[in-house]
Amino acid sequence: MDVKKQIHDTVTGSPVVLFMKGTPQSPQCGFSATAVQILKACGVNQFATVDVLSQPEIRQGIKEYSNWPTVPQLYVNGEFVGGCDIMKEMYQAGELQKQLENLATA
Repeated sequence: MDVKKQIHDTVTGSPVVLFMKGTPQSPQCGFSATAVQILKACGVNQFATVDVLSQPEIRQGIKEYSNWPTVPQLYVNGEFVGGCDIMKEMYQAGELQKQLENLATA
């Protein structure tokens, strides 16, 4: 399957998708760990993740797909939100909570 199509299907297949290094249970970098913590702090306990370390073609492809050079990358309802720094800024401003409030799960 075409990498771009695979990424698009992943991004649009779940309301919240995080491309990260490692898994939520075992993040492989501090930025990915922070991104998971921010999502959980927003009340989102169920979200799709893609471990880019286990899929080098996705690791490169996601950077091209979003035109964003780093991982993690957060997508909400198919739209690119940003990386760890943007997630932090949006969380501190209360914007990320608003964007995710209808997607929070128990």
